[in-house]
Amino acid sequence: MMKQPFEQIVAEHGETVLRVCRVVVGVVDADDAWSETFLSALRAYPELPADANVQAWLVTIAHRKAIDIIRNRQRQGISVDDVPEQPSTRDLPGSLDLDLWDAVNALPAKQRQTVAYHYLAGMPYADIAALIGGTAEAARRAAADGIKALRQTFLDAPRKGAPS
Repeated sequence: MMKQPFEQIVAEHGETVLRVCRVVVGVVDADDAWSETFLSALRAYPELPADANVQAWLVTIAHRKAIDIIRNRQRQGISVDDVPEQPSTRDLPGSLDLDLWDAVNALPAKQRQTVAYHYLAGMPYADIAALIGGTAEAARRAAADGIKALRQTFLDAPRKGAPS
């Protein structure tokens, strides 16, 4: 089986990886995580077996890059003199629904990660468990709890235009 050119890999999986990065590290750092993911993937691509699950491989790299960004952010203080760049909304489903993205970002880390990896990247729970630690059942529970929290946030919230 012949491997695809790397450019095709980026075109095919770039949006999914960007969505995962946005959920895991937030919209401000997502572009950096995406770039770091594909730089690392480009270096490792020649050794990737032709029959590998490329999307799961890329999400695994994105997960590791996201952890690096989160750790780096924790080590460094945020300067009040620095204004963050305006985050991109390109290819962000529901980019105008900022309440949803705020709710996703408010989830605990494991729930946010499992929701991103399962629902955005389509990874099975066993692969997610191997990536973030724990069991497949724990990953399934974290994803279910995350989705439940998101549903409660939006079902319990007063609807715009609804009588109070």
